[in-house]
Amino acid sequence: MVDISAAPPAPTGTTTDALVELRGVDKHFGALHVLQNIDLTVRRGEVVVIIGPSGSGKSTLCRTINRLETIDSGTIVLDGVPLPAEGRALARLRADVGMVFQSFNLFAHKTVLDNVVLGQVKAKGVKPAKAKEIALALLDRVGVRNQADKLPAQLSGGQQQRVAIARALAMQPKVMLFDEPTSALDPEMINEVLDVMVGLAKDGMTMIVVTHEMGFARRAANRVVFMDGGQIVEESDPETFFTAPKSERARDFLSKILTH
Repeated sequence: MVDISAAPPAPTGTTTDALVELRGVDKHFGALHVLQNIDLTVRRGEVVVIIGPSGSGKSTLCRTINRLETIDSGTIVLDGVPLPAEGRALARLRADVGMVFQSFNLFAHKTVLDNVVLGQVKAKGVKPAKAKEIALALLDRVGVRNQADKLPAQLSGGQQQRVAIARALAMQPKVMLFDEPTSALDPEMINEVLDVMVGLAKDGMTMIVVTHEMGFARRAANRVVFMDGGQIVEESDPETFFTAPKSERARDFLSKILTH
C-alpha cells in the first residue's frame, strides 16, 4: 500500500506552526500596484480561500508563493525558509509547493500516467517503478485511474484538472496552491474537481485556493481572505464572513454574487 496522503496535522492556531508567511509583500506591473503591503500567514493543515473581484490581486498573490511572479519588496517564507530568488534552491523549494492552474498545463504528448510519473523521476529521483505505483494510486484517488493510458486531449476538462491535481500531489508538496482551478470548466465538471479538493482538505492538506466558488469556500475553508484593489480587506472564518462581513467592500461584493 502506497502512502499518498502524508496528511499534516490540523492547524493549532500557534504562530510557530506557520507554513507560509508573507510579510510586507509589494508587487507592481508597471504603474499598477497589484499587491500592496500584503501580510498573510497560513498554518500547517489550514485551508485558506482567497476571494474578491477580478483584478484584486488574488492570482498574483498565489503566484508569488512559488515565485512564478517576483515581488518588489517584502518577504515570503515557506516552512521557515525564505523563498530564494532563483537557482537550484528555488527549484527545491518549488517542489514543496504544488500548483494547479486554471488551464491544466498537462504535457499534451504524454499519457495521463506519464504526466504524473515524470516529475517524480526527474525532480525527486524516484525510481520509475515506484513512481508509477504512486501515480496509479493518486489517479485512483482523484477518480481517473481508468484514463491512465489516454492522452490529455482524450479527457474532459474536469478529468484533465483532476490529473493536474494528481500530478501536483505526486511531488508530495507541503502546500497546494490552486489558482482558479474550475474557471475553465463547464458547469457540470466543476463539482467533480471541487469534490477532490474537499477530500484533500479533509485529509489535512495545507491549501491556498483562489476561486469564485463560494460554496467551496463555505464547505472547506478554515479561513476566507477577501481582497480588493491589491489589498487584504478582511479575513475571517467562512460563517462570519458570509453572514456578517465587516467591511462595506465585502458586503457589496457578496450582495452582487450571492443574489445570482
